[in-house]
Amino acid sequence: MTLPPQVLSPLDGRYREAAAPLSEYLSEAGLNRARCRVEVEWIIFLADHKLFGSTPLTAGQQSALRQHVADFGQAEIDRLAELEAVTRHDVKAVEYLVRSWMEAEGLAHLAELTHITCTSEDINNLSYALTVRDAVQSVWLPALERATAGFRALATDHAATPLLSRTHGQPATPSTLGKEMAVFVYRLDRVRQQICDAEFLGKFSGATGNFAAHRVADPDADWPTLSRAFVESLGLTWNPLTTQIESHDWQAELYVRISHANRILHNAATDVWAYISMGYFRQIPQAGATGSSTMPHKINPIRFENAEANFEVSCALLDSLAATLVTSRMQRDLTDSTTQRNIGVALGHSLLALENMSRGLTELDVAEDALAADLDANWEVLGEAIQTVIRAEVVAGRSTITDPYALLKELTRGKRVTAAALAEFVAGLDISAEAKARLSALTPATYVGDSAALVRFIGPTPAG
Repeated sequence: MTLPPQVLSPLDGRYREAAAPLSEYLSEAGLNRARCRVEVEWIIFLADHKLFGSTPLTAGQQSALRQHVADFGQAEIDRLAELEAVTRHDVKAVEYLVRSWMEAEGLAHLAELTHITCTSEDINNLSYALTVRDAVQSVWLPALERATAGFRALATDHAATPLLSRTHGQPATPSTLGKEMAVFVYRLDRVRQQICDAEFLGKFSGATGNFAAHRVADPDADWPTLSRAFVESLGLTWNPLTTQIESHDWQAELYVRISHANRILHNAATDVWAYISMGYFRQIPQAGATGSSTMPHKINPIRFENAEANFEVSCALLDSLAATLVTSRMQRDLTDSTTQRNIGVALGHSLLALENMSRGLTELDVAEDALAADLDANWEVLGEAIQTVIRAEVVAGRSTITDPYALLKELTRGKRVTAAALAEFVAGLDISAEAKARLSALTPATYVGDSAALVRFIGPTPAG
């Protein structure tokens, strides 16, 4: 891969390929394309409603203007740079570009409809809502679903594969690998649905949110109703009460949820890393790959380490966006303007982490022999089962043992107990023959409760 010279962000350099899908929406060019779209749609909307003495554009004229937006590319990027060098204002440059399209299509007599009644933030807030919505729905959510699918496959394929649990890092009541992976799937599906249900709000009400210029220019128009209709025509939710800016609460809500998803996946990455370290997962060697520059045998869990680190970077940026975007001094300040330019960076680090997570999961084999050996080396984890059965026997009047918990604590705490020793212990207990038979048949590998059955609660892959 040829890297652009002297890039500052690794998302534009080393990780460019992974982050590139977001550039379509969240780059400067993506933002400007959306700005042009909003400006053009506003002209068409005004003309359709015959506002300010205009008449509706023909279908051909509408199509021609929209085609300029669809064709937005390097020529338009270069032209905007030239215009902004003079205007020193990015949205004004967009206005002038759209005016030139009006003239090119023989609509110079309607050129003053371009940006009429608009403050820059009317254009910007709708453009950000459109680009963030499309980036999340078209790029980020599918990447989340691919990563979740990796865990879903492990959950369903290994629903019944016994695994020694570790609570506080110590051997504990066994589970199954599938059930432990299903926990992550359930968590991710839940937060995914919250993100899918997110609202993307927009305002279109002028310099301080009051339709002041609109009312003077056309006193008879129902501007709030028109504003709502225009915002909703773009597939957004109308915000009726704002200052000059849309208040960004929807952004804060969205970024908190994405950050939450990041943190669930961060937890998953550290768990998978630990399972690799313990030998539960074996990494599949990749042809030509090197794990260490000096130790030839190594296959490092780099996919999960990369994911872990980039989820952390993404969360830091998303948390900052969520905390800062909801505040603006009185009717307007520009803190949000520079802050929002980092939305793509925040989602880019999350996307990079998701892609590493997905790829890493495809490069794992489950070491069932290692899982079985670990279980067989820790028979003391059956202490919970034995003392619980004794207590039930006492309640049923089939045993006179006092303090079953203390009895098993004395036998097992801080000790390794063999299968034979445990069998001898059970045989000597004052409990019913049926209870003894049940406990005698139990092994660490079978002491997994309903683990396999619980996997069904993750359900199928969510649609859409």
